Amino acid sequence: MSLQQVQLPDGARLLEGKRNWWFLGRGGVVRLGGRHVTPEGDLRPDTERRLREGGMFAAPPVRSYALTVLTSTNCNLGCGYCFQNTAQDTTNGSRPPRIARTRLSSGTITSILGFTQRQMAAAELDRLRILLFGGEPLLNPRGCLELLERSADIGMTSAWMISNTTLLSPRLARQLSDLGLDSVQVTFDGDRADHDRIRVNRADNGGTFDKIVRNIVAASEVTPIRWTLRVNVSQETFDGVDALIDRLAAELDPSRCALYFARVGDVGIGYANDLLHTGELSAHFTRWQRRALDLGFRVSRPGARRPCLTCGHTEGRYGAVISADGTLASCWETAGKPDWEVGTVGDGYRPAEATLDRWISCEDLYRYDEDTRNLTRFRDDVDATLLDYLDETERL
Repeated sequence: MSLQQVQLPDGARLLEGKRNWWFLGRGGVVRLGGRHVTPEGDLRPDTERRLREGGMFAAPPVRSYALTVLTSTNCNLGCGYCFQNTAQDTTNGSRPPRIARTRLSSGTITSILGFTQRQMAAAELDRLRILLFGGEPLLNPRGCLELLERSADIGMTSAWMISNTTLLSPRLARQLSDLGLDSVQVTFDGDRADHDRIRVNRADNGGTFDKIVRNIVAASEVTPIRWTLRVNVSQETFDGVDALIDRLAAELDPSRCALYFARVGDVGIGYANDLLHTGELSAHFTRWQRRALDLGFRVSRPGARRPCLTCGHTEGRYGAVISADGTLASCWETAGKPDWEVGTVGDGYRPAEATLDRWISCEDLYRYDEDTRNLTRFRDDVDATLLDYLDETERL
C-alpha cells in the first residue's frame, strides 16, 4: 500500500487502500475507485464536485453544547506522564507535583449553569452534553451528582466521564447513571504488570489494575453504562498490549466496550516516550485493532479532521472547559494551570486578542521527536488499513 499525503479542504482526507481509495469527509466515508483519483493521488474535479453535491464535505450541524467541568483538580493516582503534573517526582516515587487543588462547590455550580445557559443561547443550542473531568472527578462525588442533577433543568441530555474508576462503587455508578451518565473512559497502561508499575496509587504506591477491572464489572452489573478503554502505548507498555486485549476480553463484556490505542506524548514535564511513529509501529496498531474487533470490542472508525467542539472554536462557541474554581480554559490540557486562564464563568471569556497565546487546541502542548509528516503517515496508514479490514469483514 502506497499512501499519499494529500491536502484536501474542509478537513477531508484521501487514503489509498489495498484495492481502492477511501475519501473521509465531514459528511461520511466513501469508497472510491482508481478512476476517481489522478495518478498523483488527487481527487479528479468531477469526483470532488459530486462529493460536494452529496454533502460529503459539509459538517453535520452542531446539536449539543459540549461542557467539560473539573469537579476536582486533585488525583489519587501518580502517573508520571500526566499533563496536570508540574514536574516529575524527584524521589522516583508516585507523587509528582500537580496543579493546585480545587474542588467544585454548589456556588460554583450555580455560576457554571448560568454561564452555560448564556453560551447555549448565543449558539442557539438547547441541548447539553457534559463531561465530568478532573484530576479524578470521583474525588468529589457530591459535586458530580449535584452538577448532573441541576443540569437537567438547562437541557442536559447526556453525560460522560473520564475517570480512573478506582473510586467507582456500584451505588455511585447507579446514582450517576440515573442522573444521565451514559459512558465512562478509563485508561490502561499495558497489561497488569506494566499497568501496576505505572498507574499507581499516590498514597501507597500500590497497583490499580485489578481494582479498576473489578469496579467496571460491578458497575456494569447494575447500570447500562458503556465503557471506552484507552490503552496507553509507550516503550514501557508496548510488549504487553497483545496480552492486555485478550485479558480485557476475558474479564469484561466486549460488547459494551470500545477500545482504542494512543501513544503517550511528551508535554514537557520530564516524561519521555522513546517509541516513535515510524518503522513497524503502524503494523502493531493495526494488529491490535483487528484483534479487538474480532473479540467483539468496538473500534472507532476513521474520519475527517474536525475541529474539537470544545477547543476548536474561539470564545467557547460550541463548548467550554471549566475548572473547579470557575476559571475557563481553552482545552483539557490547560485547565487548572496558572497563567493559562482565558476567562471566568462570572465575567465570560476575555477578548480574543488578550488570550491569543493561551488559546490552544487538542494536543498542541504535546511534543514529538520526529517529523510531523511521520505522524500523518502513521495515522493515514493505520486508518486506511482499518477501513480495508472493516470492508473485508463486512463491518463497514
